[in-house]
Amino acid sequence: MNAASLVTLMVLPLLGGAVVASLRGNDRLAKQVALGFSLVELVLAAVLWAGYDPAGARLQLTSSVDWIAAFGVHLSFGVDGIALVMIAVVALLGPVVVGAAWREKLPAARTAGGFLGLILVQQGLVVGVFAATDVFLFYVLFEIMLIPMYFLIGGYGGARRQYAAVKFFLYSFLGGLFMLASAIGAYVYAAGRLGRGTFDWATLVAVVRDAPLSTQIWLFLGFFAAFAIKAPLVPVHTWLPDAAAEAPIVVSVILVGVLDKVGMFGFLRYLLPMFPKASQELAPLVLVLAVVGVLYGSLLATGQRDLKRFIAYVSIAHFGFMALGVFAFSTQSQVGAVSYMINHSVATGMLLLVIGMVIARGGSTRISDYGGMARLTPVLGGLFLLAGLSTLSLPGTNSFVSEFLVLLGSYPREPVYTVLAALGMVLAAVYVLWLYQRLFHGPVRGDALVGLASGPGAVEDPARAKVSDLSARELVVLAPLVVLVLGLGIYPKPVLDVVTPSVSATMTEVGLADPVAQGGK
Repeated sequence: MNAASLVTLMVLPLLGGAVVASLRGNDRLAKQVALGFSLVELVLAAVLWAGYDPAGARLQLTSSVDWIAAFGVHLSFGVDGIALVMIAVVALLGPVVVGAAWREKLPAARTAGGFLGLILVQQGLVVGVFAATDVFLFYVLFEIMLIPMYFLIGGYGGARRQYAAVKFFLYSFLGGLFMLASAIGAYVYAAGRLGRGTFDWATLVAVVRDAPLSTQIWLFLGFFAAFAIKAPLVPVHTWLPDAAAEAPIVVSVILVGVLDKVGMFGFLRYLLPMFPKASQELAPLVLVLAVVGVLYGSLLATGQRDLKRFIAYVSIAHFGFMALGVFAFSTQSQVGAVSYMINHSVATGMLLLVIGMVIARGGSTRISDYGGMARLTPVLGGLFLLAGLSTLSLPGTNSFVSEFLVLLGSYPREPVYTVLAALGMVLAAVYVLWLYQRLFHGPVRGDALVGLASGPGAVEDPARAKVSDLSARELVVLAPLVVLVLGLGIYPKPVLDVVTPSVSATMTEVGLADPVAQGGK
C-alpha cells in the first residue's frame, strides 16, 4: 500500500456519488452502482488495514502537496491507528447503509440516485476528515461534510425535517467557526516561534504544546467547542434528538455511527497533543460534562416514547463514557474510548437498523404502538435483543470490552467520576430491556400492528396482524454487524493492537504517566 491508496479511499466515494446522482432516472441502476462503489471501498479499506504497521511510524501512508503555499496550507493526509479504525468503520457501514436503503420510501419527487449519491459523498468527506493532517484542511472538510448531511435530513426526513436540518447545520457550523479562530491563533503563535506560519499538525503539536497555559486554554476552548458539539456533550447536545428523530433511519446510522465520532477523534488528535497543559487544567470540567451526559442521557432514554429519540439519548450517554475515557488520561481508558467509538458504531448502527425494520412494518415511531412482536417476527426480535444486549455492554458482546477498559482505566485517576458513570450501566439495562419488553413481549397489540374494526386493542391471534419477519435482504444487511458484535466481543485483539500504539503516543504527548503503572494518582 502507498499514500495514493489513502487518497483513493476518499476520492472513490466522491466519484461514486457523482455517478450515482447522475442516474436519477433509473433507481434500480443507481442502487446497484452505489452498492458496487461501497463494496469496492470496503475492499480497499481492508487492504489498507492489512498493510498498516502498528509498530511503525505514528503517521503512515502520508502525502502532502501545496494548496495555499503563501499561508503554509497543504493537502496533507496520513493515518494513525485511531484514524485507521474509524476509516474502516466508515467503509464497513457504506454497503450496510446502501443495502438497508434498498427499499427506502423516499418523499415525492425524490430519487434513489440523489439519496444514495449524497450518502456516498458523505462517506468520502468523512474519510477525508479522519485522514487530514493539515489543521486548516481538517477544518475545511469538517465544515463541508455538514452539507450532504444537511440535504439528507432536510430533503428526505420527516415532517419537521427542515427545522432539524437547520438546527444541525447551525450548531455544527458555529462550532467550526470557533475551531477556525483557534486554528488561526495556533498559526500565529507558530509564526512567532518559527518565523513562518504553518497548519501542519505535527509541527503545531511540537510548537504549541510549549505555549503558556493561558494561551493554550484560549486555543483549547475553540477546538473544544467544535468537538463537544459534534460529539455531542451536554449541554450542546440538543440538535441530536431532533436530527435523529427526523432523519431517515439509514441517515441516522451515518449521523450517530460516523459523524458524531469526529468529535471524539478531535479530542484525541488535536486537543490533547496540541494543548496538553490546558487539557489537564480543564479536564475536571470535561469530566463533569461527561458524567452528566451519561446519567442525563440514560434517564431521558428510559422515559422516551419515540423510538428514534430513544436512540439519540442512548448515544448521548455513550458519548459521555467515551469522553470520560479520553480525559481520565490513562492508556487503558483511552484505548477503551477509541474501541468504544468503533463498537458504538456497530452496536448502535445495528440497533438503529432493527428499529428501522420495526418502523417499516408498523409505520409509526411511537413505542406504545407496538407490542408482542416476537410472536410475529421472532428473528427480528432475536436480533433486536442481540443489538440491545450489545448496547448495554453484556459480557460476550463487543461493547463490553470497551466499557470495561474505560472504567478500569479511569478509576485509578478519577474514582468518583468513574463510579458515577458506572451507574449508567445499571440504567442501560433498564432502558434496553424495558424497550425490548414493550415491543416484543406479551400479546400482539398496538395501533401499528393490529387494525380491529372496533378500534385498537390487544389481539391474541397473530394472524390478524399485518406484519412479516425479516426478509433475506434484511438478514444480509444485518449479518456483518452480527458477526462484529459477537466477534469483537470474543476476540477484540485486532482492534486493540492497532489503536494502542497511537494512544500510547498521545499519552506521551500529554506528558502524563499512566496511573495504572503507578498504582494510583
